[in-house]
Amino acid sequence: MSDIFTALGDEHRQRMLLLFEPGERLTAGQISDASTLARTTVSHHLKILRQANVLLSEKKGKEVWFWINKPLLEETFAHVLNYVRGETHD
Repeated sequence: MSDIFTALGDEHRQRMLLLFEPGERLTAGQISDASTLARTTVSHHLKILRQANVLLSEKKGKEVWFWINKPLLEETFAHVLNYVRGETHD
């Protein structure tokens, strides 16, 4: 869980995640084109998000496609909400 929150703690990475429409997949190039950051910086941030499993990826030909790991984030945030509410979980 700490890896996820560390990855989400950066403003640039938060903005990258907001680029995705529900269920959408984007290439590194598309993410870079929508960012004000250099392509190498975008790649660095994508690597951090991928290492934390916040983003999943698949290489098709020369392109790497990324998408948000929604099940993982839903589960993580559910645990946090349960904790905040004082609920126990199994």
